Amino acid sequence: MTERPLDLGWVRVFEAVGRLGSLTAAARELGLSQPAVSYTIRSLEAQLETPLLTRGHRGSVLSPAGRLLHRAAGVCVSEIDSGARVIRRMGRQSAIRLFTDYGFASCWMMPRVAQFRQLHPDTEVHIIASTTIDPHDDEIEDVGVLFGARADVPKGAEQLFEEKVVPVASPRFVQRHELDKNPEKIGHMPLLHLDTAPNPPWFTWADWFAATGTTRTPSPRDITLNTYNLVIQAAIASHGIALGWTGLVDDSLADGTLVALGAPLCRPDSGYWLLTAPHISEPARDLVNWIMASVRKTSQS
Repeated sequence: MTERPLDLGWVRVFEAVGRLGSLTAAARELGLSQPAVSYTIRSLEAQLETPLLTRGHRGSVLSPAGRLLHRAAGVCVSEIDSGARVIRRMGRQSAIRLFTDYGFASCWMMPRVAQFRQLHPDTEVHIIASTTIDPHDDEIEDVGVLFGARADVPKGAEQLFEEKVVPVASPRFVQRHELDKNPEKIGHMPLLHLDTAPNPPWFTWADWFAATGTTRTPSPRDITLNTYNLVIQAAIASHGIALGWTGLVDDSLADGTLVALGAPLCRPDSGYWLLTAPHISEPARDLVNWIMASVRKTSQS
């Protein structure tokens, strides 16, 4: 979320002019008019009784005095902006923003978020689900749970689940097609696919068939859906067989809503990772600790 910078008067104006080397570019960045920026610089030069810029057709270059002042202004702006971000987070500390994808949000977080609210009734949890969150983006202000390989996530991210998938279907679907007796028939059944871009970072049915050596007979009854929760809902409704990810289908397997079929496929260096911002509030830290404890409890059961 973009925050409006604090008004620092001439300090921010001079820092922008020196950094960009242009009055016009600084005015554009700050949302000011070029004459207003020029007036601020001239007023500052009058107070110091020395030129701070050498103006030319290709922009403005800092004078020796300008370089000295710009170093101080740069440190000032950076420190104040950093402090302002921390203060604003403190002001929102009762509301936590969790950035994740649709699969984790619907299959893991939503069934459990009420448990966290019972422990911390004064804390709001805003779940921001998207397929386009960059693990290295500053958009993750509090907590993020994102899927990827170890090389794709920032250093310090903690792995919640390794990538492990197994074919899953409803008990009714399994019984109807006698898959409990003949799991090799998976290759002849209608499959449920997650709609993705080419070369997705997670396992696909093609990966599973290649790894297990199972023969696949193309079926016109396959269904492709654009979010993972819809894939799982379709499997529960007996429309076909889905790939079930560890952490996302554990509850459905435990309560018998879904049944595991065939061999699992694992990739230990990939999976879901927990990311935190450098400076998070105490409520956000509570959420992080609760997620980690919940995952450990699930893995031990």
